[in-house]
Amino acid sequence: MVIAHQVSVGPIAGKQVRVTIRSRREAVTFKHPFRLRGVDRLLPAGTYDVITDEEAIEGLSFAAFRRVATMIVVPGASPSMREMISIGSVDLADAQRIDASTE
Repeated sequence: MVIAHQVSVGPIAGKQVRVTIRSRREAVTFKHPFRLRGVDRLLPAGTYDVITDEEAIEGLSFAAFRRVATMIVVPGASPSMREMISIGSVDLADAQRIDASTE
């Protein structure tokens, strides 16, 4: 699922600037308990929502976006709570690689 929206930033040099941001939500499944850098606990195996925010790169002759944030939604302190944590995309890829190689 991809959602695009515009955000006003500024004023910059006396002008109001609008930036196009798109958010992509993806389900990522881990078959084994795993760790992510910046998360102080072992996360259980399961399917997690990962949200990636990207901003448009203006001035090109084609549409291009750069990643500005990656977040994962994890179980919170109690069963009814969920927590969104900012993570690095490389850390997520490393955790997925380790999970795939674990038997």
